[in-house]
Amino acid sequence: MPLTIDDIRAEKPTVEGITREYAGLHAALDRAATPDARAAAVKAWDDLRRRLETWNALVDLRFNQDTGNEAFKKEREFKDEIAPKLTDLEVTFKRKLLAAPWRAELEKKYGRQAFALWEADVMAFDPAIEASLVAESKLQAEYNELSASAKIPFRGETHNLSGIVKFREDADRAVRHDAEKARWGWFAANRPALDRIYGDLVKLRHAMARTLKFENYVGLGYKRMKRVDYTQQDVERFRAEVREHLVPLGVELRKRQAAALGVDPLMFWDDAVQDRLGNPAPKGDHDWMVARATEMFDAMGKDLGGFWRQMTAGRFTDLKNRERKAPGGFCTGFPTYGMPFIYANFNGTKGDVEVFTHEMGHAYQGYSSRNQPLADYLWPTYESCEIHSMGLEYLTWPHMEKFFGADAERFRRIHLTQNLLFIPYGVAVDHFQHMVYARPDATPADRHAMWQECERTYLPWRDYGDLPHVAAGGFWQSQRHIYLSPFYYIDYTLAETCALQLWVRMQKDLPATMAAYHALCARGGEAPFQELARGAGLTSPFQPGCLRDVAAQAKKALGV
Repeated sequence: MPLTIDDIRAEKPTVEGITREYAGLHAALDRAATPDARAAAVKAWDDLRRRLETWNALVDLRFNQDTGNEAFKKEREFKDEIAPKLTDLEVTFKRKLLAAPWRAELEKKYGRQAFALWEADVMAFDPAIEASLVAESKLQAEYNELSASAKIPFRGETHNLSGIVKFREDADRAVRHDAEKARWGWFAANRPALDRIYGDLVKLRHAMARTLKFENYVGLGYKRMKRVDYTQQDVERFRAEVREHLVPLGVELRKRQAAALGVDPLMFWDDAVQDRLGNPAPKGDHDWMVARATEMFDAMGKDLGGFWRQMTAGRFTDLKNRERKAPGGFCTGFPTYGMPFIYANFNGTKGDVEVFTHEMGHAYQGYSSRNQPLADYLWPTYESCEIHSMGLEYLTWPHMEKFFGADAERFRRIHLTQNLLFIPYGVAVDHFQHMVYARPDATPADRHAMWQECERTYLPWRDYGDLPHVAAGGFWQSQRHIYLSPFYYIDYTLAETCALQLWVRMQKDLPATMAAYHALCARGGEAPFQELARGAGLTSPFQPGCLRDVAAQAKKALGV
C-alpha cells in the first residue's frame, strides 16, 4: 500500500530515554577500533536524529494546522521544554566527533561540510542557555497563536490574516485601500503585544549571545543559521549591490506601475497590483488547482510528476486556508519515512500558484536527497534551500496557461516584476535585523524608526497615506521570520539572485537547465551555499557585478 500521512508515526521521546541512547552511542564510539565500527556508531546516531526530527516535524505541523487544539498545543510545549536538553546531548556528541583522533577518516567518508556544520552548532549552544531557549520558544508560540487568532471584519465577513490578503489584489482601488485599513487596524490594536513579544525575544537572544561570548546576537544568529562559507561583510557587500542596481530599477518599475494603473501618486495599497485589470487569479478552486498541478508536473517529467502524485495520493499536502490554522506556507519532512509535507493557505490569488510551486521545490529537493548518508545533508542551509523553491517557480513558467489561461503571460511579467521588487524588501528585512540586534536595548519606538530608515533606503517608493500603523514604521510586525527565524531572510534574496540565473538559462536551453536543477536537488546539503551554486553553474551573489547582470537581463525582458 502507498504511504499516507496517516502512516507517519513518531514515538514521543523522553529526556531519560534519549540520554540512555546517547550513553550507548558514546560507548559504541569509544570501543570502535576500526573505520567500519566507527561508521556504524555514526549511523546509529544518525538514525536517532532522524527519529527525533520526524517527531519534531509532526508536532510542529499538527500545531500549525490547528493552533486552537489543546492536545497539539501541549505536545508542542513539551517539545519546546525538552528541546534544549536534547540539543545538549547532540552537541556533546558532535564535540566528540570534532575532537576525535580519527576525524580525518570521517571527513573523507562524509565530507568536510558536516564538520563545518557541527562546529557552528557547537559554538551556538551551551547548557547555560537552556532556560533561555525554552523561553524563546514560548514567545515564538505566543506570536504564532496571536497571529492565528486574528479575526478581521471586512465588508460583512470575518477574515484571518491569510484570508484578508486576497483583497490587496482587487482591481477596485477602494477595496484595496479598505482591506489594508482593516488588516493594519488589527496590527495597530495588537501593537502593545507585538512590541512586547519582540522586545522580550531581542533581550533573550542578546543575553544568550553574551553567555556564549559573542558581542551581540548577530554573531550567534549567523552560527544558528549555519553560515559557514560567507560572512556578515559579504552580506553587507550584497546589500550595497542591491542599493546600486536594484533599488533604482525598483523606482523605474514602480513608475511604470503607476502609469499602468493611472494613479499619481502610487500608494501602498497599489503595491500588489500591476495594472487596471488587477492581478490574474487561478481559474478554479483547490481541487481544480491540484488537478492542474498534476498535469503540469507530469508534463515536466516523470520525476516531478510521479513525486507530485505520491504527495497528493498520500495527503502530504495541506493547502486550504481555515480558521485556527497558522498563516503562511512551509515545507517540512519526516526523515525516517523519506517524505516531505507541503503546508499553505490558499486564498484565491495568484500567490496560491506561487506558494505551492515554491514549497514543491523544497519538497522535491528533500525527496531527491532523502538517501544522503547524514541527516545534516537532507536539507542544505537555508539560502541554498531557497534556490530549489524559487528556481521551480521559474521552471514551471511554460505551464502557467493551465492555471491562468489567457492571463498566463501577464502572470509571468508580474511574477518577474514582483520578484525583482522583492529583493530590496528582503534586504531591508535583513538590514533591519542587523540594526535591531546591534542595539538590543532600543525601545519599541526606536525599532519602528529603524524600520522606517530601512524603508527609506531600500523601498523609497512606499507611501502609506492614511494607514497610521505602517506609516509609523510597523510593517515589519507582519513578517513572521523576524519573530520566529531571526536572520532567515537574506537567504531568499541570495537564492532569488541564483534563481533569476536559472530563468535566464532556461530561455536558452530548458532541458539542460532542468538537468542542472535535478542534479542540484539530489545533492541536498552535502556542500555549502557557494559551492552548491557553482556546481549548478550559477554565479555566487557575492561575486561583484552579479546583480548588474541580473538587472540588465530583467530590464531587457520587461522592456524597461
